[in-house]
Amino acid sequence: MIEYITGTVAELSPTVAVIDNHGIGYKMAITLVTYDALLKVKQGETAKLWVSEVIREDTHDLNGFATKRERDLHELLITVSGVGSGTARAILSTLKPDQLEQAISTGDVTALKGVKGVGGKTAQRIIVDLKDKINTVYSALNTSNAGATGVMASSQVLEEAMAALVMLGFTQQQSHKALKAVIDANPAVTVEQAIKQALKMVK
Repeated sequence: MIEYITGTVAELSPTVAVIDNHGIGYKMAITLVTYDALLKVKQGETAKLWVSEVIREDTHDLNGFATKRERDLHELLITVSGVGSGTARAILSTLKPDQLEQAISTGDVTALKGVKGVGGKTAQRIIVDLKDKINTVYSALNTSNAGATGVMASSQVLEEAMAALVMLGFTQQQSHKALKAVIDANPAVTVEQAIKQALKMVK
């Protein structure tokens, strides 16, 4: 099992990161929180991603997370019936770790249903299956992921945010309309902020 990978960021998008470790590129699916954290890594600096491996007969996928806390939550989520790695990443892209922990511990079905692809029954299963286990996550490192500093060009924000929304299952037309409204209202919005605001508009 791979615990974490360190190296330079060779490629980065809102959903995928490639970490170059001594000439080997590790391609990992990431969340918006991790994407935001990697945006802050300066050129030449070393990034560290905690890894969750999903191994099946026909695939070997790597999921990378900026914090151990986020990785541990991903691994808890995929133990729930009906919650795959993609759904777990969508949840962690919509709810920050502390918000997710609170939603599970308080039985907040509405917060979980606010995630694309998570229905009422799945939200209830997550709460029932993980409510007792979530205390182990509370004892993990309380590392927070702040919003991105620095402003990207609006066109770049639109392009990267739209790619992420399409990956989450929305159409290009839905995504573009929502993101344009978000960016027009706040041209200084970050990619993560744009996606989260757009998610509320396209449900």
